[in-house]
Amino acid sequence: MLTVSETEVVVVGAGPTGLTLAYELTLAGVETLVLEKLPRRIEQVKGGGIQPRTAELLDSRGLLEPLLKRATPGDPVGGHFAALPVPLDCTPWNTRHPFPVAVPQWEIEELLEERAVAAGARVLRGTAVSGVEPDDEGVVVTADGLRVRARHLVACDGGHSTVRKLLGLPFPGRPGTHQAVLADIRLATVSPSVPQQLEHMSALMRRAGDYWAMLAPLGGDRYRFTFGRADQPDTSRDTSGVTQEEITVALQTVYGSGTTLGAVDNSSRFTDATRQLEHYRAGRVLFAGDAAHIHPPLGGQGLNLGMQDSFNLGWKLAAAVQGRAPSSLLDSYHAERHPVGAQVLHHTSAQRVLADPNPSEDVAALRDIFVDLLRLPDANRHVAGLMSGLSLRYELSGGHPLTGHRVPDADLVTDAGPIRLSTLFGAGHAVLLDLAGTVPAGLGLPPRVDLVRATCTEDLGAAALLIRPDGYVCWATDNSAVHGSALLAEIAGNLAKVN
Repeated sequence: MLTVSETEVVVVGAGPTGLTLAYELTLAGVETLVLEKLPRRIEQVKGGGIQPRTAELLDSRGLLEPLLKRATPGDPVGGHFAALPVPLDCTPWNTRHPFPVAVPQWEIEELLEERAVAAGARVLRGTAVSGVEPDDEGVVVTADGLRVRARHLVACDGGHSTVRKLLGLPFPGRPGTHQAVLADIRLATVSPSVPQQLEHMSALMRRAGDYWAMLAPLGGDRYRFTFGRADQPDTSRDTSGVTQEEITVALQTVYGSGTTLGAVDNSSRFTDATRQLEHYRAGRVLFAGDAAHIHPPLGGQGLNLGMQDSFNLGWKLAAAVQGRAPSSLLDSYHAERHPVGAQVLHHTSAQRVLADPNPSEDVAALRDIFVDLLRLPDANRHVAGLMSGLSLRYELSGGHPLTGHRVPDADLVTDAGPIRLSTLFGAGHAVLLDLAGTVPAGLGLPPRVDLVRATCTEDLGAAALLIRPDGYVCWATDNSAVHGSALLAEIAGNLAKVN
């Protein structure tokens, strides 16, 4: 076993959230150790949908293209809200990635781990955390005989977070009212009711007998099978293993006797519990992903919410660790991401009602009304922005209307030739983008802030923009004529926000 006595950051959990954070930290030159209790990665599809905003962030780091090569084959399909039969249209949000991308979660984890390790991260598997001792200067982590001191610890260890429990932090919310099964299976034979390719969620949902179910084809004889009881709420919190008999009964009840089970690759149970930490930061310990928030798995939100937590936290934690920003910058992580998590908990709770497999007459009427609303372009745009993450705006100081918004991946022309705006963020730096000769010559920039002078083929709505490493505007100006000390001071003051 590799023995480590000291590191800058310990990340607990090697899921998509933890590995995204590890990559972001090592990209910034932060010594990072990832501790994962499982001895090996579970090859489970699980949360395998990359939403458009997550796709944009991955693209900005050069990570999307290799993931697209691992995507589940199928035609592009719009997202959904509560599995209602109206695809969500993200094209009005000016994105190159208007459709969710289906990639098995283990494939996402494998690529992220490869890139994080190549950048310098260390990943220790089969290492369960048993002790967390924070103090004013850092935190000591004990795990299977390993004892390591770090400047900070980030818990990305899931809904049953060991770190959260060791610190005795409450996880307020609502317990689950329904329990369901998720299984990666292989079918020996299929009936005509088994889908042949990925379709919109509403077309994949089935109800028969006492079960609701969804079969998502993954290629060949492989399918992701999700099912539960539709006849009554299940609050048993069954933690036993899922049996082949249990899967077979549900499979044949919904898809007929002509559909037979060949093998079960893996399976697990999940509930629709809703919980959120009151604070994402506890001194030197921070929380991200399911360790900070859990919610019903509706609309493909969980994996994306966690990965976007990491894109928000990574550059801030790196700046604090390296002394480029005060520790108080980390407080902005909670201030920005906690409301986002709360919003996801809110709309997944609404989806839970609308997606009830055994709806009352009133809920059925509500579904009809909501379906009609989603067919209206403005309503569809609003919900599409919500579910995709494209409409997210952080409440940042500054009077410009672009402040806090994401920047679309526009086409730019620089002295070196045409480029896409997203390619400016491959190194994880902030970018001061000058589109009209606004930025004074000789402006001294701090580390990890790049000045790019360019013209744009579309109107981005400003003469100059200061864009954070996670792609959100923290300062902008329409003034392309003033080059005096006031503008210089304004730019310099805002650079402190990203340093």
